Amino acid sequence: MIKCIAIDDEPLALAQIAGYISNVPFLHQVGACQDAFEAMQLIASEDVDLIFVDINMPDLNGLDFVRSLVSSPLVVFTTAYSEYAVEGFKLDAVDYLLKPVSFKDFLKSVDKARKQLEYRSGGGAADNDSNVINPDGTLFVKSDYKIIRINVNQIKYIECMSEYVRIYLEGEDKPLMTLLSMRKLEERLPASMFMRVHRSYIVNLHKIQEISRLRIIFEGNVYIPVGDNYKEKFNDYISKMCLGK
Repeated sequence: MIKCIAIDDEPLALAQIAGYISNVPFLHQVGACQDAFEAMQLIASEDVDLIFVDINMPDLNGLDFVRSLVSSPLVVFTTAYSEYAVEGFKLDAVDYLLKPVSFKDFLKSVDKARKQLEYRSGGGAADNDSNVINPDGTLFVKSDYKIIRINVNQIKYIECMSEYVRIYLEGEDKPLMTLLSMRKLEERLPASMFMRVHRSYIVNLHKIQEISRLRIIFEGNVYIPVGDNYKEKFNDYISKMCLGK
């Protein structure tokens, strides 16, 4: 688990980063601070691996705040001004996020930080190529620094999130997030059950509740689009399975 804090004097920007942190299973938010001095006290009392800090803050800006730290955690700078990028990287920042920050860019920064921390600990980069289907129809998935066994039949659909995928399971409120490419996952799932219908989605064909205007509908009013490059194969499958005209 990577312990991190978010620092920003703008409440909405702080809430956005805090929300992103809560959506990544291997991140644990130690705190959210609205100024550098509050963050200093938190870092002095807690073990922190990673900080997301805004550059433009009153009294003590993000750059000077990081310079003041005797032993700095990994740093990702956030700002609305791109001209600060060079100064940020001079301080060995992991990354530089330009506001408004997208979740996709946030994930890329988090992955860079994760790899640096694993390198420091001697663990090397994560190898999720070990995700394979077992004879009993289960799959081992690395998520949140744990290896979790899931039943392939419980997978409803899979969503691509940059270098990660989210696996949505029946009976679970939150998806599993794991570092794995859609291509490799598509190759390893049984083709008789799973189909890629969009560059960002793989669906369990057995879990589809309804199809309307090239949108796949799952239980809970989840709508997944069928991409142009995939609709011929998908329509062919539906035509073979459908009764009536």
